[in-house]
Amino acid sequence: MADEKTTTTKKTFLGGAVILGIAGILIKVLGAFFRIPLGNIIGTTGMAYYQAAYPVYNLFLSLSTAGIPIAISRMVSERTALEHRDEAHRVFQISLKLLGVIGILSAAVMYFASTAIATNARMPLAQYSFRAIAPALLVVPIMAAFRGYFQGMQNMKPTAVSQVIEQLFRVALGLTLAIVLVPRGVEFAAAGASFGATAGGIGGLAIILLIYGRAKRTIRSGILSSEPSEKEPASEILKQILVIAIPITIGSAIMPIMNSIDMAIVVKRLMVGGFAEARATELYGELSGYAGALINFPQVLTQAVAMSLVPAVAAANKTGDLEFLRKNVSLGYRMAMMIGLPCAAGMMSLAAPILRMFYPSRQESAVSAASCLFVLAFGVIFLSTVQMLTSVLQGVGKQMIPVRNLAIGAVAKLFCTYFLTPIPALNVKGAAAGTVICYVIASALNMAAVKKYTGTKFDFGLTFGKPLISCLVMVLGVLGTYHGLTALVGSSWKANAVSTVIAVGVGILLYALMILVTKAVTMEELERMPKGRLLVRLASKFAGKS
Repeated sequence: MADEKTTTTKKTFLGGAVILGIAGILIKVLGAFFRIPLGNIIGTTGMAYYQAAYPVYNLFLSLSTAGIPIAISRMVSERTALEHRDEAHRVFQISLKLLGVIGILSAAVMYFASTAIATNARMPLAQYSFRAIAPALLVVPIMAAFRGYFQGMQNMKPTAVSQVIEQLFRVALGLTLAIVLVPRGVEFAAAGASFGATAGGIGGLAIILLIYGRAKRTIRSGILSSEPSEKEPASEILKQILVIAIPITIGSAIMPIMNSIDMAIVVKRLMVGGFAEARATELYGELSGYAGALINFPQVLTQAVAMSLVPAVAAANKTGDLEFLRKNVSLGYRMAMMIGLPCAAGMMSLAAPILRMFYPSRQESAVSAASCLFVLAFGVIFLSTVQMLTSVLQGVGKQMIPVRNLAIGAVAKLFCTYFLTPIPALNVKGAAAGTVICYVIASALNMAAVKKYTGTKFDFGLTFGKPLISCLVMVLGVLGTYHGLTALVGSSWKANAVSTVIAVGVGILLYALMILVTKAVTMEELERMPKGRLLVRLASKFAGKS
């Protein structure tokens, strides 16, 4: 019976990661249709106003959606593993009420403090973006409660569907309002774009309520067939939620806090370095709006792994299945490396071409932002592993450790940003370097903790060597393809876009082929994924059976 559960859970972990990963790619593609034209419509100054609201918004959002949904996922998974589905549902109900209260309070604070926050950041016209995005804090936390509940039952489809719908609403409404309002000024256009987050939250909540309504009969049936268990007091459940959620929330708030500090000090430190305020604002827009936006893409894939790992690790830890736990930790880390390495290498190799492709009417700003993207891209490797290792530690009940580790890294980031940014030759690249250093430190400390508390051993060749070899072959193919094509068709915007897309496509194919040739992924692991048998048949043609 234990083996049967383990097999099922293994399939669920990989399948859930793939489902969330596909949804994440769709979301980022939709996001590109939003950010790219938005950047061209409102320019770097407008992007600075638009981006200024997000560090503060993410800070408030992390208070409600960072820790509690993970706590829901973990506690629901643990109770479901013990067949206590009635108690799992009570966890969800209590959490839903808690998130509703937090949402109301955070939305009110952000809306009424908008003028003071924007003025303090030396961007008073950004206050309209703060107000437009504030109502999202009312609905997104409630949606997150439903997502956490379904994730705890290791059903990632409701989360994936609601995420896609949320992004569709955000893109459609946000871009439409930006276009309509741009004649009134870029500050109002930026506010219109910011309101897209509110519209997206409403759309996502509506669809997940519909999914929950359709699943309610099955949920009720599971509750009625639960193993008899002592009913936990609501106060005890709430206490457990907070014990898990508060450290996670604090940890999730660290980087938004650091980004908020960046928003407050980067422009000022650039001015100390001799840049005029207008140019300093533009440079901040390049860092946060142009380069920073692209860095978020790989996170979608690694976050899919991380989100799927929490309930799987928690269930294995609760039932004492250490062998299954270690296999999942090892596999999760390998997946993080196999995603982070090629994404980092690809963006470093084609930093300027990628930005030029995405921002055709802002070519000068795109080229200027390329150096920031190059620096930030290196950090993708370590950010990927930070996310995955953090999820493992959360799943085994050591949620405070990654908080401490990220805080240590964040202090180093703040130090670097403050002292490196005023150096004219570095400017915003100093802030980017600080971010990378933060993730390097946090990743190394998290790895040590995971080894200590799970006893997991990592195969160096399988985990690092084979993905790295595959990545090097990919980079050679990408650079050769891009430079060969530009020599033939030129470097105009259209020619650059075509060359970049083809080079990226060649890179993806080369990397996937090398992963199979080097056997960085086993046939057994491929078979556990959605459409696994088809993947195995295709892979066998290239690499043979493992």
